[in-house]
Amino acid sequence: MNEGKVGAPYKFPESYVQFAVLWYEFFHLPYRQLEGALRKLGELIPELKASDYTSLWHRFKDLDLEIPESGDKVVVAVDATGIKVTNRGEWLRKDHKGKRRGWIKVHVAVDAEGKKLLSIEVTDEKTGDSEVFEELIENLNLEDCLADGAYDSEEIFELLEEKGGDPPSGIKLRKNVKTGLSPRGEAAKEFHDFGYEEWKEKHDYGKRWSVEGFFSAVKRCFGETVRAASPKGMIREAKRKFALYSLATRI
Repeated sequence: MNEGKVGAPYKFPESYVQFAVLWYEFFHLPYRQLEGALRKLGELIPELKASDYTSLWHRFKDLDLEIPESGDKVVVAVDATGIKVTNRGEWLRKDHKGKRRGWIKVHVAVDAEGKKLLSIEVTDEKTGDSEVFEELIENLNLEDCLADGAYDSEEIFELLEEKGGDPPSGIKLRKNVKTGLSPRGEAAKEFHDFGYEEWKEKHDYGKRWSVEGFFSAVKRCFGETVRAASPKGMIREAKRKFALYSLATRI
């Protein structure tokens, strides 16, 4: 656990830190209460030594919960959701002129078949859903992509064609889209020729709801807010919630 470590060696393995951060997020415990809970658990399991809350904070800050890569072809469902901010940091105070409001936005790509997290990006609320689409899919081997009308743009259809996804893709088009020779124009032609119901069946568009179910499950387990005050802390905490859920469902 200390391979390549600079400075004082770690006293607790990564598995212990993952267990502790799962308690921290699931039970919404402050750090001091988390330390107390782990000490109580240590009374029942003498081999389990409790870390102090300061060390836990530092280990959580440096914890890297990796999302397993998949080389298989996947049908991807893409969407975004808002996460509320409880401790309004300077970043959001400036954006909202001191008013206590604001949230951050979590963008994910989920395996529509296996409902597994494939990639995640976190931004402020002003970032459009389609603006981080390329980052979400750049390392994925696409069979098809399912998304709502927020992702209907020429750039995204061209990107999907370059990625070799099922052309035309399962992105729901906005009304009155004209047919043409561009990737988006071809998608519009398919949509008009098939009609919504047949198009929906061809792309199995109902599986897009797998990403909605994923959001709902994460929020039920870990809540709809982040407690961090700094921009980096908010992003780190939001990513951690989703990665923890992904880890827990793989065990």
